[in-house]
Amino acid sequence: MRQAGILLAVSSLPSVHGIGDFGPAGRTFIRKASKIGFKLWQILPINPVGYGNSPYQPFGSKPFDEIYISLELLTKDKLLPAVPSYFARSKKVRYAQVRAYKLKYFKRAFNTYKKEKRRGFKKWVNDNKWVKDYATFITFKKDNNLVQWHYWKKEQRDWIKTRKGVNLKPFAKAIEFEMWLQFIAYKQWMDLRAYAHRYGMEIIGDIPIYVGIDSIDVWANREVFLLDKNDQPTFVGGVPGDYFNADGQLWGNPLYDWDYLEATAFAFWIDRLEYSARLYDYVRIDHFRAFDSYWKIPAGSKNANDGHWAYPPGYKLFDKIYEELPAIKIIAEDLGDLRPEVLELRDYYNLPGMEITSFTFNPFEEREDGWLTNRAIYPGTHDNSPIRGYFRGKGSRFFRAAHKLLDEMGFNEFDNFYDNFIAMNFGSDAKYAIFQMQDLLRLGDEAKMNSPSTIGSPNWEWKMQDFKTFDEESSFLAYLIDKYDR
Repeated sequence: MRQAGILLAVSSLPSVHGIGDFGPAGRTFIRKASKIGFKLWQILPINPVGYGNSPYQPFGSKPFDEIYISLELLTKDKLLPAVPSYFARSKKVRYAQVRAYKLKYFKRAFNTYKKEKRRGFKKWVNDNKWVKDYATFITFKKDNNLVQWHYWKKEQRDWIKTRKGVNLKPFAKAIEFEMWLQFIAYKQWMDLRAYAHRYGMEIIGDIPIYVGIDSIDVWANREVFLLDKNDQPTFVGGVPGDYFNADGQLWGNPLYDWDYLEATAFAFWIDRLEYSARLYDYVRIDHFRAFDSYWKIPAGSKNANDGHWAYPPGYKLFDKIYEELPAIKIIAEDLGDLRPEVLELRDYYNLPGMEITSFTFNPFEEREDGWLTNRAIYPGTHDNSPIRGYFRGKGSRFFRAAHKLLDEMGFNEFDNFYDNFIAMNFGSDAKYAIFQMQDLLRLGDEAKMNSPSTIGSPNWEWKMQDFKTFDEESSFLAYLIDKYDR
Protein backbone atom coordinates (compact mmCIF):
# COMPACT_ATOMS: atom_id res chain seq x y z
CA MET A 1 0.00 0.00 0.00
CA ARG A 2 1.35 3.42 -0.97
CA GLN A 3 1.39 5.91 1.88
CA ALA A 4 2.06 9.59 2.51
CA GLY A 5 3.93 11.01 5.45
CA ILE A 6 5.24 14.21 7.00
CA LEU A 7 8.81 14.86 8.09
CA LEU A 8 8.60 17.06 11.17
CA ALA A 9 11.08 17.18 14.04
CA VAL A 10 9.47 16.99 17.47
CA SER A 11 11.34 20.19 18.31
CA SER A 12 9.54 21.98 15.46
CA LEU A 13 6.02 21.41 16.79
CA PRO A 14 4.22 24.48 18.15
CA SER A 15 4.66 24.81 21.88
CA VAL A 16 3.84 27.14 24.74
CA HIS A 17 7.24 26.44 26.30
CA GLY A 18 9.71 27.30 23.56
CA ILE A 19 10.29 23.92 21.90
CA GLY A 20 8.09 21.22 20.45
CA ASP A 21 7.73 18.36 22.90
CA PHE A 22 5.76 15.20 23.69
CA GLY A 23 2.74 17.17 24.86
CA PRO A 24 -0.64 18.28 23.48
CA ALA A 25 0.64 19.85 20.24
CA GLY A 26 1.92 16.46 19.09
CA ARG A 27 -1.55 15.02 19.53
CA THR A 28 -3.07 17.97 17.69
CA PHE A 29 -0.66 17.38 14.83
CA ILE A 30 -1.52 13.67 14.72
CA ARG A 31 -5.27 14.35 14.59
CA LYS A 32 -4.92 16.94 11.85
CA ALA A 33 -2.46 14.91 9.76
CA SER A 34 -4.55 11.76 10.10
CA LYS A 35 -7.74 13.56 9.09
CA ILE A 36 -6.01 14.77 5.92
CA GLY A 37 -4.96 11.19 5.16
CA PHE A 38 -1.30 11.02 6.16
CA LYS A 39 -0.21 7.67 7.60
CA LEU A 40 3.42 8.35 8.58
CA TRP A 41 5.17 10.82 10.84
CA GLN A 42 8.93 10.89 10.37
CA ILE A 43 10.92 12.55 13.13
CA LEU A 44 14.58 13.41 13.66
CA PRO A 45 16.56 11.73 16.46
CA ILE A 46 15.18 12.57 19.92
CA ASN A 47 18.30 11.67 21.89
CA PRO A 48 20.21 14.21 24.03
CA VAL A 49 21.55 16.77 21.58
CA GLY A 50 25.26 17.43 21.72
CA TYR A 51 27.57 19.90 20.05
CA GLY A 52 25.72 22.61 18.14
CA ASN A 53 22.36 21.17 19.27
CA SER A 54 22.68 18.56 16.53
CA PRO A 55 20.46 15.51 17.03
CA TYR A 56 23.04 13.58 14.99
CA GLN A 57 25.78 14.04 17.62
CA PRO A 58 23.87 12.89 20.71
CA PHE A 59 25.19 11.90 24.12
CA GLY A 60 23.62 8.46 23.67
CA SER A 61 21.63 6.22 21.32
CA LYS A 62 19.01 5.15 23.86
CA PRO A 63 18.31 8.09 26.19
CA PHE A 64 15.86 10.84 25.37
CA ASP A 65 16.68 14.50 25.55
CA GLU A 66 14.66 15.65 28.56
CA ILE A 67 13.98 18.94 26.77
CA TYR A 68 11.12 17.09 25.01
CA ILE A 69 9.32 16.36 28.28
CA SER A 70 6.04 18.26 28.29
CA LEU A 71 5.43 20.56 31.24
CA GLU A 72 1.75 20.61 30.26
CA LEU A 73 1.54 16.85 30.77
CA LEU A 74 3.34 17.11 34.11
CA THR A 75 0.65 19.61 35.11
CA LYS A 76 -2.06 17.24 33.87
CA ASP A 77 -0.50 14.48 35.99
CA LYS A 78 -0.65 16.82 39.02
CA LEU A 79 3.11 16.92 39.40
CA LEU A 80 3.15 20.66 38.74
CA PRO A 81 0.78 23.60 38.95
CA ALA A 82 0.11 25.41 35.68
CA VAL A 83 3.40 26.66 34.20
CA PRO A 84 3.63 30.11 32.57
CA SER A 85 4.27 30.15 28.84
CA TYR A 86 7.79 30.79 27.58
CA PHE A 87 8.76 31.83 24.02
CA ALA A 88 5.35 30.49 22.99
CA ARG A 89 5.19 32.42 19.70
CA SER A 90 8.85 32.11 18.80
CA LYS A 91 9.75 31.02 15.28
CA LYS A 92 12.93 29.37 16.52
CA VAL A 93 14.07 27.21 19.41
CA ARG A 94 16.38 28.82 21.94
CA TYR A 95 17.89 25.64 23.33
CA ALA A 96 19.93 26.98 26.25
CA GLN A 97 17.18 29.23 27.58
CA VAL A 98 14.44 26.61 27.18
CA ARG A 99 16.58 23.92 28.80
CA ALA A 100 17.26 26.10 31.84
CA TYR A 101 13.60 27.14 32.08
CA LYS A 102 12.30 23.59 32.00
CA LEU A 103 14.92 22.22 34.39
CA LYS A 104 13.62 24.11 37.41
CA TYR A 105 10.14 22.72 36.81
CA PHE A 106 11.46 19.20 36.28
CA LYS A 107 13.08 19.37 39.71
CA ARG A 108 9.81 20.48 41.30
CA ALA A 109 7.92 17.67 39.58
CA PHE A 110 10.53 15.13 40.68
CA ASN A 111 10.22 16.25 44.29
CA THR A 112 6.43 15.91 44.12
CA TYR A 113 6.74 12.45 42.57
CA LYS A 114 9.06 11.34 45.37
CA LYS A 115 6.98 12.93 48.11
CA GLU A 116 3.82 11.20 46.92
CA LYS A 117 5.66 7.88 46.47
CA ARG A 118 4.13 7.23 43.07
CA ARG A 119 4.65 3.83 41.49
CA GLY A 120 6.20 2.68 38.23
CA PHE A 121 9.58 4.37 38.29
CA LYS A 122 11.60 1.67 40.08
CA LYS A 123 10.17 -1.13 37.96
CA TRP A 124 10.99 0.78 34.77
CA VAL A 125 14.58 1.30 35.93
CA ASN A 126 14.90 -2.41 36.71
CA ASP A 127 13.54 -3.27 33.26
CA ASN A 128 15.94 -0.86 31.51
CA LYS A 129 19.39 -1.66 32.84
CA TRP A 130 21.10 0.87 30.56
CA VAL A 131 19.46 3.83 32.28
CA LYS A 132 21.58 3.80 35.44
CA ASP A 133 24.78 3.81 33.38
CA TYR A 134 23.49 6.73 31.32
CA ALA A 135 22.37 8.62 34.42
CA THR A 136 25.80 8.11 35.95
CA PHE A 137 27.47 9.19 32.71
CA ILE A 138 25.50 12.43 32.42
CA THR A 139 25.90 13.14 36.15
CA PHE A 140 29.68 12.76 35.89
CA LYS A 141 29.62 14.92 32.78
CA LYS A 142 27.82 17.71 34.62
CA ASP A 143 30.22 17.32 37.55
CA ASN A 144 33.04 18.00 35.06
CA ASN A 145 31.44 21.12 33.52
CA LEU A 146 30.17 19.12 30.52
CA VAL A 147 33.63 18.47 29.07
CA GLN A 148 34.21 15.35 26.97
CA TRP A 149 34.53 12.22 29.13
CA HIS A 150 38.20 11.74 28.20
CA TYR A 151 39.00 14.80 30.34
CA TRP A 152 37.08 13.82 33.46
CA LYS A 153 38.70 12.83 36.71
CA LYS A 154 40.35 9.47 36.05
CA GLU A 155 38.26 7.53 38.56
CA GLN A 156 35.04 8.83 36.94
CA ARG A 157 36.35 8.25 33.43
CA ASP A 158 37.04 4.59 34.18
CA TRP A 159 34.22 3.86 36.63
CA ILE A 160 32.23 2.09 33.93
CA LYS A 161 34.89 -0.63 33.52
CA THR A 162 34.33 -2.12 36.98
CA ARG A 163 31.63 0.12 38.45
CA LYS A 164 34.03 0.72 41.30
CA GLY A 165 36.45 3.42 42.34
CA VAL A 166 33.95 6.25 42.81
CA ASN A 167 31.85 6.87 45.89
CA LEU A 168 28.44 7.37 44.29
CA LYS A 169 26.66 8.45 47.48
CA PRO A 170 27.25 12.20 46.88
CA PHE A 171 25.82 11.71 43.37
CA ALA A 172 22.91 9.46 44.34
CA LYS A 173 20.15 12.08 44.17
CA ALA A 174 21.45 13.51 40.88
CA ILE A 175 21.63 10.03 39.34
CA GLU A 176 18.11 9.22 40.54
CA PHE A 177 16.85 12.50 39.05
CA GLU A 178 18.43 11.71 35.66
CA MET A 179 16.86 8.25 35.68
CA TRP A 180 13.49 9.76 36.55
CA LEU A 181 13.75 12.19 33.63
CA GLN A 182 14.33 9.23 31.31
CA PHE A 183 11.35 7.41 32.82
CA ILE A 184 9.06 10.40 32.28
CA ALA A 185 10.32 11.03 28.75
CA TYR A 186 9.85 7.36 27.84
CA LYS A 187 6.33 7.31 29.26
CA GLN A 188 5.33 10.53 27.48
CA TRP A 189 6.81 9.36 24.17
CA MET A 190 5.18 5.93 24.29
CA ASP A 191 1.84 7.54 25.13
CA LEU A 192 2.26 9.85 22.12
CA ARG A 193 3.15 6.94 19.86
CA ALA A 194 0.12 4.98 21.09
CA TYR A 195 -2.02 8.03 20.34
CA ALA A 196 -0.64 8.06 16.78
CA HIS A 197 -1.56 4.40 16.39
CA ARG A 198 -5.12 5.12 17.49
CA TYR A 199 -5.35 7.58 14.61
CA GLY A 200 -3.83 5.17 12.11
CA MET A 201 -0.40 6.80 11.96
CA GLU A 202 3.00 5.18 12.38
CA ILE A 203 6.31 6.72 13.43
CA ILE A 204 9.51 6.65 11.40
CA GLY A 205 12.46 7.07 13.75
CA ASP A 206 15.92 8.11 12.64
CA ILE A 207 19.27 6.81 13.84
CA PRO A 208 22.71 7.82 12.60
CA ILE A 209 24.98 4.92 11.67
CA TYR A 210 27.80 6.35 13.77
CA VAL A 211 27.74 7.52 17.37
CA GLY A 212 29.61 10.50 18.77
CA ILE A 213 32.86 10.10 20.69
CA ASP A 214 31.36 11.99 23.64
CA SER A 215 28.56 9.51 24.24
CA ILE A 216 27.50 6.81 26.65
CA ASP A 217 27.82 4.40 23.69
CA VAL A 218 31.59 4.87 23.44
CA TRP A 219 32.22 5.46 27.16
CA ALA A 220 30.53 2.17 28.09
CA ASN A 221 31.55 0.10 25.03
CA ARG A 222 35.11 1.12 24.20
CA GLU A 223 35.97 -2.32 22.84
CA VAL A 224 33.39 -1.82 20.06
CA PHE A 225 35.36 1.07 18.53
CA LEU A 226 38.80 1.63 17.03
CA LEU A 227 40.46 3.47 19.91
CA ASP A 228 44.05 3.85 21.09
CA LYS A 229 45.43 3.24 24.60
CA ASN A 230 44.10 6.65 25.66
CA ASP A 231 40.62 5.79 24.35
CA GLN A 232 40.96 8.29 21.51
CA PRO A 233 39.89 7.26 17.98
CA THR A 234 42.57 5.83 15.73
CA PHE A 235 40.31 6.32 12.71
CA VAL A 236 37.28 8.55 12.19
CA GLY A 237 34.34 8.69 9.82
CA GLY A 238 33.60 10.94 6.87
CA VAL A 239 33.35 10.90 3.09
CA PRO A 240 35.96 11.70 0.42
CA GLY A 241 36.04 14.84 -1.68
CA ASP A 242 33.79 15.26 -4.70
CA TYR A 243 32.71 17.87 -7.22
CA PHE A 244 30.86 19.84 -4.55
CA ASN A 245 33.45 19.63 -1.76
CA ALA A 246 37.06 19.01 -2.77
CA ASP A 247 38.22 18.28 0.79
CA GLY A 248 35.39 15.87 1.56
CA GLN A 249 33.63 15.74 4.91
CA LEU A 250 35.54 14.96 8.09
CA TRP A 251 32.93 14.01 10.68
CA GLY A 252 35.22 12.85 13.47
CA ASN A 253 33.01 10.00 14.72
CA PRO A 254 34.90 6.93 15.97
CA LEU A 255 34.67 3.92 13.67
CA TYR A 256 33.51 0.45 14.63
CA ASP A 257 35.86 -2.45 15.20
CA TRP A 258 34.01 -4.76 12.85
CA ASP A 259 36.17 -7.76 13.78
CA TYR A 260 35.08 -7.37 17.39
CA LEU A 261 31.46 -6.83 16.41
CA GLU A 262 31.43 -9.96 14.29
CA ALA A 263 33.10 -11.98 17.06
CA THR A 264 30.36 -10.89 19.48
CA ALA A 265 27.49 -11.67 17.09
CA PHE A 266 26.96 -7.95 16.47
CA ALA A 267 25.45 -7.60 19.93
CA PHE A 268 25.99 -3.83 20.05
CA TRP A 269 24.01 -3.28 16.85
CA ILE A 270 21.30 -5.80 17.73
CA ASP A 271 20.76 -4.10 21.08
CA ARG A 272 20.67 -0.66 19.49
CA LEU A 273 18.14 -1.67 16.83
CA GLU A 274 16.01 -3.69 19.24
CA TYR A 275 15.57 -0.64 21.44
CA SER A 276 14.86 1.59 18.45
CA ALA A 277 12.18 -0.84 17.29
CA ARG A 278 10.51 -0.43 20.68
CA LEU A 279 10.24 3.31 20.15
CA TYR A 280 9.42 3.52 16.44
CA ASP A 281 7.47 1.61 13.81
CA TYR A 282 10.16 2.14 11.17
CA VAL A 283 13.86 2.83 11.65
CA ARG A 284 15.60 5.00 9.07
CA ILE A 285 19.36 4.37 9.20
CA ASP A 286 21.43 7.35 8.12
CA HIS A 287 24.47 6.68 5.86
CA PHE A 288 23.42 3.11 5.06
CA ARG A 289 26.21 2.81 2.50
CA ALA A 290 28.72 2.34 5.37
CA PHE A 291 27.34 -1.16 5.91
CA ASP A 292 28.88 -2.02 2.54
CA SER A 293 31.87 0.34 2.35
CA TYR A 294 32.95 3.17 4.61
CA TRP A 295 35.58 5.88 4.42
CA LYS A 296 38.29 5.28 7.02
CA ILE A 297 40.27 8.42 7.89
CA PRO A 298 43.33 8.35 10.17
CA ALA A 299 42.67 10.41 13.29
CA GLY A 300 44.39 13.78 13.13
CA SER A 301 44.01 14.15 9.36
CA LYS A 302 43.44 17.70 8.18
CA ASN A 303 40.87 16.71 5.60
CA ALA A 304 38.92 13.65 4.59
CA ASN A 305 40.97 12.82 1.51
CA ASP A 306 43.61 11.10 3.64
CA GLY A 307 41.22 8.19 4.10
CA HIS A 308 40.62 4.92 2.27
CA TRP A 309 37.69 2.59 1.70
CA ALA A 310 37.11 -0.30 4.09
CA TYR A 311 34.55 -3.07 3.90
CA PRO A 312 32.50 -4.36 6.86
CA PRO A 313 30.67 -7.72 6.96
CA GLY A 314 27.35 -6.17 5.92
CA TYR A 315 25.56 -9.36 4.89
CA LYS A 316 26.56 -11.15 8.09
CA LEU A 317 25.29 -8.19 10.10
CA PHE A 318 21.89 -8.07 8.40
CA ASP A 319 21.51 -11.84 8.52
CA LYS A 320 21.92 -11.54 12.28
CA ILE A 321 19.59 -8.54 12.51
CA TYR A 322 16.76 -10.42 10.81
CA GLU A 323 17.48 -13.58 12.79
CA GLU A 324 17.09 -11.65 16.05
CA LEU A 325 14.59 -8.99 14.93
CA PRO A 326 12.55 -10.53 12.09
CA ALA A 327 9.78 -7.92 12.28
CA ILE A 328 11.97 -4.81 12.22
CA LYS A 329 11.17 -2.34 9.41
CA ILE A 330 14.23 -0.46 8.14
CA ILE A 331 14.49 2.37 5.62
CA ALA A 332 17.96 2.73 4.11
CA GLU A 333 19.31 6.24 3.54
CA ASP A 334 21.16 5.41 0.33
CA LEU A 335 21.73 8.88 -1.10
CA GLY A 336 24.84 10.07 -2.88
CA ASP A 337 27.36 8.53 -5.26
CA LEU A 338 27.29 4.82 -4.45
CA ARG A 339 29.01 1.75 -5.78
CA PRO A 340 26.64 -0.96 -7.10
CA GLU A 341 27.35 -3.24 -4.15
CA VAL A 342 25.56 -0.82 -1.79
CA LEU A 343 22.36 -1.17 -3.79
CA GLU A 344 22.81 -4.93 -4.00
CA LEU A 345 23.01 -5.10 -0.21
CA ARG A 346 19.91 -2.93 0.11
CA ASP A 347 17.94 -4.96 -2.42
CA TYR A 348 19.03 -8.34 -1.05
CA TYR A 349 17.11 -7.54 2.13
CA ASN A 350 14.33 -5.73 0.24
CA LEU A 351 14.95 -2.49 2.12
CA PRO A 352 13.26 0.68 0.88
CA GLY A 353 15.80 3.25 -0.24
CA MET A 354 15.43 7.02 -0.57
CA GLU A 355 15.20 9.59 -3.32
CA ILE A 356 15.31 13.39 -3.07
CA THR A 357 13.16 14.48 -5.98
CA SER A 358 14.44 18.06 -5.92
CA PHE A 359 17.83 16.62 -6.88
CA THR A 360 16.66 14.01 -9.37
CA PHE A 361 14.12 16.23 -11.14
CA ASN A 362 15.92 17.67 -14.15
CA PRO A 363 13.73 18.94 -16.99
CA PHE A 364 16.72 18.91 -19.35
CA GLU A 365 17.38 15.19 -18.94
CA GLU A 366 15.17 12.20 -19.59
CA ARG A 367 14.37 10.15 -16.51
CA GLU A 368 15.89 6.78 -17.33
CA ASP A 369 14.22 4.28 -15.04
CA GLY A 370 10.87 5.78 -14.17
CA TRP A 371 9.91 5.50 -10.50
CA LEU A 372 11.40 2.81 -8.31
CA THR A 373 8.56 1.46 -6.23
CA ASN A 374 10.40 0.29 -3.11
CA ARG A 375 11.41 3.81 -2.19
CA ALA A 376 10.69 6.61 0.20
CA ILE A 377 10.71 9.77 -1.89
CA TYR A 378 11.07 13.27 -0.51
CA PRO A 379 11.01 16.66 -2.21
CA GLY A 380 13.72 17.38 0.38
CA THR A 381 14.86 16.43 3.87
CA HIS A 382 16.16 18.32 6.89
CA ASP A 383 19.54 18.72 5.15
CA ASN A 384 18.04 20.41 2.08
CA SER A 385 16.39 23.72 1.39
CA PRO A 386 12.60 23.62 1.21
CA ILE A 387 11.65 23.40 -2.46
CA ARG A 388 10.76 27.09 -2.69
CA GLY A 389 14.28 27.89 -1.59
CA TYR A 390 15.92 25.19 -3.67
CA PHE A 391 14.27 26.11 -6.97
CA ARG A 392 14.33 29.87 -6.42
CA GLY A 393 16.52 31.59 -8.95
CA LYS A 394 16.48 28.73 -11.46
CA GLY A 395 15.35 31.11 -14.18
CA SER A 396 12.57 31.19 -16.76
CA ARG A 397 14.23 28.62 -19.03
CA PHE A 398 14.22 26.04 -16.23
CA PHE A 399 10.60 26.65 -15.31
CA ARG A 400 9.42 26.48 -18.93
CA ALA A 401 11.15 23.13 -19.31
CA ALA A 402 9.88 21.98 -15.91
CA HIS A 403 6.27 22.80 -16.78
CA LYS A 404 6.69 20.93 -20.07
CA LEU A 405 8.12 17.85 -18.36
CA LEU A 406 5.47 17.82 -15.64
CA ASP A 407 2.81 18.18 -18.33
CA GLU A 408 4.24 15.18 -20.18
CA MET A 409 4.22 13.21 -16.92
CA GLY A 410 0.56 14.10 -16.36
CA PHE A 411 1.05 16.56 -13.50
CA ASN A 412 -0.38 19.74 -14.96
CA GLU A 413 -3.53 20.36 -12.95
CA PHE A 414 -2.34 23.49 -11.18
CA ASP A 415 -1.18 26.84 -12.46
CA ASN A 416 2.16 26.89 -10.67
CA PHE A 417 5.25 24.72 -10.68
CA TYR A 418 5.36 24.07 -6.93
CA ASP A 419 1.87 22.58 -6.64
CA ASN A 420 2.44 20.37 -9.66
CA PHE A 421 5.80 19.29 -8.26
CA ILE A 422 4.18 18.33 -4.95
CA ALA A 423 1.48 16.48 -6.91
CA MET A 424 4.20 14.59 -8.79
CA ASN A 425 5.55 13.26 -5.49
CA PHE A 426 2.10 12.18 -4.33
CA GLY A 427 1.44 10.59 -7.71
CA SER A 428 4.67 8.63 -8.00
CA ASP A 429 4.80 4.85 -7.80
CA ALA A 430 7.07 5.04 -4.75
CA LYS A 431 5.82 3.16 -1.71
CA TYR A 432 6.26 6.17 0.58
CA ALA A 433 5.97 9.85 -0.30
CA ILE A 434 7.18 11.97 2.60
CA PHE A 435 7.11 15.75 2.76
CA GLN A 436 8.94 18.21 4.97
CA MET A 437 6.37 20.23 6.86
CA GLN A 438 8.12 23.34 5.51
CA ASP A 439 7.18 22.34 1.96
CA LEU A 440 3.56 21.73 2.90
CA LEU A 441 3.48 25.20 4.48
CA ARG A 442 4.99 26.76 1.30
CA LEU A 443 8.04 28.09 3.16
CA GLY A 444 11.49 28.88 1.79
CA ASP A 445 15.06 29.02 3.06
CA GLU A 446 14.00 30.96 6.14
CA ALA A 447 12.67 27.63 7.43
CA LYS A 448 15.64 25.43 6.48
CA MET A 449 16.35 22.97 9.27
CA ASN A 450 20.06 22.34 8.74
CA SER A 451 22.92 23.39 6.50
CA PRO A 452 25.39 20.47 6.39
CA SER A 453 29.02 21.23 7.30
CA THR A 454 27.94 24.21 9.42
CA ILE A 455 27.48 24.36 13.19
CA GLY A 456 25.25 26.42 15.42
CA SER A 457 22.39 28.84 14.85
CA PRO A 458 20.10 28.71 12.90
CA ASN A 459 20.57 24.95 12.46
CA TRP A 460 17.93 22.81 14.20
CA GLU A 461 16.03 25.88 15.42
CA TRP A 462 13.05 26.18 13.05
CA LYS A 463 9.70 25.86 14.83
CA MET A 464 6.07 26.22 13.84
CA GLN A 465 4.18 28.96 15.67
CA ASP A 466 0.79 27.32 15.23
CA PHE A 467 -1.20 25.08 12.88
CA LYS A 468 -3.02 27.89 11.05
CA THR A 469 -1.26 27.49 7.69
CA PHE A 470 -1.38 23.70 7.95
CA ASP A 471 -5.14 23.95 8.37
CA GLU A 472 -5.36 26.24 5.34
CA GLU A 473 -3.49 23.67 3.22
CA SER A 474 -5.43 20.68 4.52
CA SER A 475 -8.07 20.48 1.78
CA PHE A 476 -5.42 20.72 -0.96
CA LEU A 477 -3.37 17.94 0.65
CA ALA A 478 -6.41 15.74 1.31
CA TYR A 479 -7.39 16.13 -2.35
CA LEU A 480 -3.96 14.93 -3.53
CA ILE A 481 -3.89 11.98 -1.12
CA ASP A 482 -7.33 10.91 -2.32
CA LYS A 483 -6.59 11.48 -6.01
CA TYR A 484 -3.36 9.49 -5.96
CA ASP A 485 -4.68 6.81 -3.60
CA ARG A 486 -2.23 7.25 -0.75
